[in-house]
Amino acid sequence: METLEGLKGRIESTEGLQSVVKTMKSLAAVKIRQFELAVESLGEYSRTVELGLRAVLRRRPEMIVRRGRSRNNGLGAIVFGSDQGMCGQLNDQVVAFAMERMDKAGAPVEERLVLPVGERGAGRLKDRGQKIEPWLSVPASEGGIAEKVTGMLSAIEAWHHEHAIENVYLYYSKHLSGGSYRPEEIHLLPVDEAWLDGLAGLEWPAHALPFFTMNWDALFSALIRQYIFISLFRALAESLASENAARLASMQGAEKNIKEQLAELQMRFHQERQAAITEELLDIVAGFEALS
Repeated sequence: METLEGLKGRIESTEGLQSVVKTMKSLAAVKIRQFELAVESLGEYSRTVELGLRAVLRRRPEMIVRRGRSRNNGLGAIVFGSDQGMCGQLNDQVVAFAMERMDKAGAPVEERLVLPVGERGAGRLKDRGQKIEPWLSVPASEGGIAEKVTGMLSAIEAWHHEHAIENVYLYYSKHLSGGSYRPEEIHLLPVDEAWLDGLAGLEWPAHALPFFTMNWDALFSALIRQYIFISLFRALAESLASENAARLASMQGAEKNIKEQLAELQMRFHQERQAAITEELLDIVAGFEALS
């Protein structure tokens, strides 16, 4: 039977763990909001880029290149996971989703170039037999997102120039609310012709189109690059919000288990303490009766 001192030590240890879990839960909740704000901050910038594309395409609709079926069966994919654990099934789910969607795209495993973002996601991909590019670490805060996106842009450009990769996909976890999220896919490149056609057909929100002095091709390319940057930034920020949402859910589960364990330990401590007091009282009574 466990001693009172042993039970007291376990209670103190469990209370210490409870404090750590509460801190991690609070930190996850704060980070979710930070990354949600990072996504929201893209709104006005994204609208500005779309306005620029609308202006260019209304003057030069022929810049929408009509593509036939790609002669290259390969594809490039960026899969967003996590570096750290304690985020439930997030890495398993997004990797399983990415593998399923790449299989449906008809790209043989050996003709895929896959860039993982996050060490644990990279490990899950290798476990499934997928060759991967050197993985990128996950930024610790929203301030590091832009630097990581720059690295992804460099990888995409290298795929295009060195391997003639035309199709690029993003696989990430989209944060929904609280501790929930779902895997998402974006067909990043080539840029959707229907979307560009839709932009070109929208009415300009003023009497006259803006005037440009730079080369049309250079302007269009710069705007498309900004569109790609926004898509990558949003996917990474959403993935980071989802990672912390999954961690929040894990910590909530852990907190519930700790509360139950702590209640059981405290009950046992009080029972053992009461039994010890009762035993001492019986010994005193027996001693008194013996003296009488």
